[in-house]
Amino acid sequence: MPDILEVAVNGAAGRMGQRIVALSHVDPDLSVIAALEAPGSSHLGHDAGELCGIGNIGVAISAELIPHPDVVIDFSLPAGLESIANVCAERQIPLVAATTGLTPSQRETVIAASQMTPMIVAPSMSLAVNVAMKLVRDAARALKDLPDGVDVEIIERHHRYKEDAPSGTALKFGEIVIKEMGQTEQVHGRHGHTGKRPQSEIGYHALRTGDNVGEHQIVFGMLGETLEVSVRGNTRDSYAYGALAAAKFLVKQRPGLYTMADVLGL
Repeated sequence: MPDILEVAVNGAAGRMGQRIVALSHVDPDLSVIAALEAPGSSHLGHDAGELCGIGNIGVAISAELIPHPDVVIDFSLPAGLESIANVCAERQIPLVAATTGLTPSQRETVIAASQMTPMIVAPSMSLAVNVAMKLVRDAARALKDLPDGVDVEIIERHHRYKEDAPSGTALKFGEIVIKEMGQTEQVHGRHGHTGKRPQSEIGYHALRTGDNVGEHQIVFGMLGETLEVSVRGNTRDSYAYGALAAAKFLVKQRPGLYTMADVLGL
């Protein structure tokens, strides 16, 4: 890894992009050399540091990646991630991809870029969330053969501005449970006369309130007791610090697709 890791931030004017810029600026191992936004953005030409409240850092927000950074960190929108993934593949720049809500076609394009360059695609950059994923996997594996069965429900809370539901993280928790326990149905909320709950389903419940940065509860309901794995983000910085850790990990890797479990050594 270079002494100073040169970082480009895709989606630099967004809430998470601004925190990546700010926290990278105070990290002695990192330097932001490019800040990207979509063509037509009102933020183009503005200094990325001034936008995130740390003062002028001499990096203007641009729609095109001109320099060659050591790594790109993406917190943009699905179309923005798809676009930068193609650029990173062509120029063999490691990519930390944190954007969720991709269509199957967009996800296929993004994943394909990992054949040319190291890439992390994660539904959550939070270190605590990724540890929780391991705990959920362990719990599902341990409980799957109980004679009376287990009911699994996933509850997630996010801010009012989030555009996809359930969250990518909630869906990933569900994917982990399904792989271990074999549920075949996914229900998104419930209403009306639903009848007896089948154990072949997982229920997802998405709450959108205020400025909540993210909470997830994975509930394993048994007869006589309940096990819950809960994880809560207090500030957006939890995701930003995870993304920076992922960037530092990724620049030392060969081309391929990696996960936050790899970053954490899980």
